[in-house]
Amino acid sequence: MALIVQKFGGTSVADIDRIKAVAQRVKTEVDAGNQVAVVVSAMAGVTNQLVGYVDAVSKLYDAREYDVVVSSGEQVTSGLLALELQTIGVPARSWQGWQIPIRTDNVHAKARIASIDTDNILPRLEQGEVVVVPGFQGVADDGRVTTLGRGGSDTSAVALAAALKAHRCDIYTDVDGVYTCDPRIVSKARKLDKITYEEMLEMASQGAKVLQTRAVEMAMNHGVRTEVRSSFTPDRGTLVVNEEEIVEKQIVSGIAYSRDEAKITLVRVADRPGVAAGIFGPLADASVNVDMIVQNVSADDQATDMTFTVAKSDLERTKSIIEANKDEIGYQSVIANDGVVKISIIGVGMRSHTGVAQTMFKTLADKGINIQVISTSEIKVSVLVAEEYTELAVRALHTAYGLDAD
Repeated sequence: MALIVQKFGGTSVADIDRIKAVAQRVKTEVDAGNQVAVVVSAMAGVTNQLVGYVDAVSKLYDAREYDVVVSSGEQVTSGLLALELQTIGVPARSWQGWQIPIRTDNVHAKARIASIDTDNILPRLEQGEVVVVPGFQGVADDGRVTTLGRGGSDTSAVALAAALKAHRCDIYTDVDGVYTCDPRIVSKARKLDKITYEEMLEMASQGAKVLQTRAVEMAMNHGVRTEVRSSFTPDRGTLVVNEEEIVEKQIVSGIAYSRDEAKITLVRVADRPGVAAGIFGPLADASVNVDMIVQNVSADDQATDMTFTVAKSDLERTKSIIEANKDEIGYQSVIANDGVVKISIIGVGMRSHTGVAQTMFKTLADKGINIQVISTSEIKVSVLVAEEYTELAVRALHTAYGLDAD
């Protein structure tokens, strides 16, 4: 008998028929003698709808009330799945984040899990009851509902698996594993049997939607065996493993892209010590995540331009914070552009090969695509380009690095 955590994404529970199919998959594990905890996302499209309601009321919303609204989607799904499991003869009960409880910090809309108390749910699992948990949510010290940020249900599942010391965590989604690129854009993308934690972490952080970044971090830190699988086929998926388990490493394992990028340029920022802290300190205090950062060389030692990227959802908040601190920062004007996309090449093989970035730059140049910003890490190179070139750039790079399926 094994303790298994299963996580089902929005497309897997998109309607009642799919929820019934998920219940059958859960029942299969129960019938095999396993203890099962299930984490569910909101039904496909529901979270976007709820976020739309909030945005329609206020662009600069109170994050505490945002959490109240958007957390309701997962609550509905968890109740429906528990009801369906009961209908087909499987003992089941839904448990909201505050009932378990899943304790988080007080950063609403982007909360981080502090701890999960399993004392309430472990006895139920041992009695053969399926525990159904809404992903994406927890409870702060003051008792208010918090959410973990978009894609947080993956994090909920891996964190629950770690807390329960589960034998494995199966992440069910609408694809049958991790691909070298989004197969909806690149028809020749290949499914990977295995991928390293580091590569998966980079792919998730650079826009791949298969797994959420914090979920991969947590799986790596706690040794949670994780497999990405399809809800619609019985086939095995992609295992996320340690680098030592992959003998022959590809130079580039995958291409990722993110449309959730907004570029901000501060024109003629005072070129003096402390100016970067003056810009990014207030943003950090407001829990705005800054990604790519480029500072131009000052031509006169008096002023320079500072360019950085944030999530599109943080653009208005970022502009408001920057404008509120204009006197302290000292800049001439702000230019914002949300018509950009970040494209990344990722692979642990980069550590031992040269010329990888050059191939990327030449490929994009040959297609007439201008690079606006560049950033690198040990196993990743990212560029920011105009959004209209997304498909062209991704397909060209996929071919250039020999990732196309035969």
